[in-house]
Amino acid sequence: MIIKNSKLRRQKRVRNKLLSNKSLLRLSVFKSNKHILAQIIDDKHGKTLVFFDSQKLKEKVNKTEQAKLVGKKIASLALKQNIKKVKFDRGSYRYHGRVKALADSARQGGLVF
Repeated sequence: MIIKNSKLRRQKRVRNKLLSNKSLLRLSVFKSNKHILAQIIDDKHGKTLVFFDSQKLKEKVNKTEQAKLVGKKIASLALKQNIKKVKFDRGSYRYHGRVKALADSARQGGLVF
């Protein structure tokens, strides 16, 4: 139970900081054992504006490379809709590995957070 409770505490801490200011859009990340997905959410209206996941990728690469490709793609899709500034919502995940790779490649793609 300690692991579950620490995950929930971390998620609650991250989300409370992000949801205190609903004027900015939120880049939310979810990862499973095989895939990673990212979406940009407008919390003011409760809508998902941009979504991309690693299942849509054609290349067969390792999971960290998948995260980098998803970050680049989500940044390009966001820039097409004139979204430049977002808040990064890592949820209950620590900022390392695949989550960090996605965030770094999204920054290189043009998103600011």
